Amino acid sequence: MFKINENYLKLPGSYLFSTIGKKVNAYKEANPDKEIISLGIGDVTQPLAPAIIDSLHKAVDEMAARETFHGYAPDLGYEFLRSAIAKNDYAARGADIAIDEIFVSDGAKCDSGNIQEIFSINNKIAVCDPVYPVYVDTNAMAGRTGIYNKETELWSDVIYMPCKAENGFAPELPEETPDIIYLCFPNNPTGATIKKPQLQEWVDYANKTGAVIIYDAAYEAYISEEDVPHTIYECEGAKTCAIELNSFSKNAGFTGTRLGYAVVPKALKDSDGNSLNALWARRHGTKFNGAPYIIQRAGEAVYSEEGKKQTKEQIAYYMNNAGIIKEGLKEAGFTVSGGVNAPYIWLTAPDGMTSWEFFDYLLANANVVGTPGSGFGPSGEGYFRLTAFGTYENTIEALKRIKEL
Repeated sequence: MFKINENYLKLPGSYLFSTIGKKVNAYKEANPDKEIISLGIGDVTQPLAPAIIDSLHKAVDEMAARETFHGYAPDLGYEFLRSAIAKNDYAARGADIAIDEIFVSDGAKCDSGNIQEIFSINNKIAVCDPVYPVYVDTNAMAGRTGIYNKETELWSDVIYMPCKAENGFAPELPEETPDIIYLCFPNNPTGATIKKPQLQEWVDYANKTGAVIIYDAAYEAYISEEDVPHTIYECEGAKTCAIELNSFSKNAGFTGTRLGYAVVPKALKDSDGNSLNALWARRHGTKFNGAPYIIQRAGEAVYSEEGKKQTKEQIAYYMNNAGIIKEGLKEAGFTVSGGVNAPYIWLTAPDGMTSWEFFDYLLANANVVGTPGSGFGPSGEGYFRLTAFGTYENTIEALKRIKEL
């Protein structure tokens, strides 16, 4: 009789957003006359920009013609897209990233889960707390997290780096030395950022201790402050200690079309001199058949002059929503942060409520859905995340309802 991978059986409960979905569906069934507004899951609501749509149509026409038909994509991705990424996301910011260090994928979520496959099971991981759940869950599936304590909601073999109001929701260098460090800035869920000197400290620390940083830059397009780095490779020495993940989902609305990339520098090697770039190329070519040609052409259009202009307008739309949420919550007496360099607003649950108590209260009394902070880790208890990805009209209405509570 077949056996299940026991690491999967150790996973606690259900995935955060699945739990939210079940609660909301149950409420809708019991209250069919109520109009629910979701400021919970970070999915975009603006349609793809016209320049991207035009590129998609053109690529489909190419695929319809025998002489320009494209089959399997190259392992690393098409050169036209990788060149655009290297030029716009790195060279323009003073970072020297070669196109064969860029691996096109179907999104940063998959990359963040898959990249840890190339590391030894004995590696110790460190994560920010609160944390994007995928980082921890995928390492748990690999057997790298130890035993889960239901009371503390902590894994025994994970180094948690608390991110609270006292430290600006940014982690401090851990006392115990990790092998793999997960960093996400601008941060999901708190919306926090760190300045370049702070990020340089992490790069120096990783190089000194022999650790590798997995840096999630999925929200870099939302950065508005000049002294906040868009990529970890703006820091000296990052190419010998860091892997960077990025996505087209939030900057260009590709949540339904799926496109992202990972940067694995050739200078990044383990203690035995093994190249992570070569190993990831081997894994990528074995397990991934490439993002579709038409989607990669759409990704290329993001970097066109029209594409840049149009996606910038969409980002401004969401950040206007973020400002409305943040200022509206402040006026209503909430303690809030985020919403400046990221489309997430992080607020303290009122009246001593737990995160899930506030979730239930907000759903029942305002018919507004958010995300309980405790779902992101123990340090998220007592906090709550709202996203700015809704429509302007729904954002206004949601804030009106919250203020009336």
